[in-house]
Amino acid sequence: MKTGLENIEQHLKQQTKKPPLDLWHPELCGDIDIVIKANGDWFHDGFPIKRQSLIKLFSTILRREEDGDYYLLTPVEKWRIQVEQTALIIVDMDVVNAGQPDQKIIFTSNVDDQYTLGEKYPLTVSSVGNSNEAIPFVCLEQKLTAKLVRAVFYRLADLAVEKNGGFVVASEGLEFAIG
Repeated sequence: MKTGLENIEQHLKQQTKKPPLDLWHPELCGDIDIVIKANGDWFHDGFPIKRQSLIKLFSTILRREEDGDYYLLTPVEKWRIQVEQTALIIVDMDVVNAGQPDQKIIFTSNVDDQYTLGEKYPLTVSSVGNSNEAIPFVCLEQKLTAKLVRAVFYRLADLAVEKNGGFVVASEGLEFAIG
């Protein structure tokens, strides 16, 4: 008999693009022993998931709901997982047209998705999860967030300018406070 994890993996192998999670509302099947650690590592039954391709697949069906919990979804299954801080990690960034009015900051996540800092993907600095530490993160679809690793935050801080007693970075014509 297949486990919930094997059923999810089998269903995902048939996907060719990101699934329409906003259309899926299955009943809760239960909890599955998957934990996303604060450093972005994924664990199942206490062991690290080493296959990056599997982590990428699972990230496409991950949603945070109004109750604050995280779920892996298929059209017919919903499994609650644990997330220590944020679901994803921002591991790199690029700047297009640096210093120009049309500057864009593009972040890359630990699952190779890219997000352009702007109205759709804003930057926030606050405490997340069990931490009281101020953490910079990007707000994503499905109520998910992606924490900036320290090196990316330092690169972002290098772009900051002082404004009204604080520091901001600009992207897509908008300004974002970095603390």
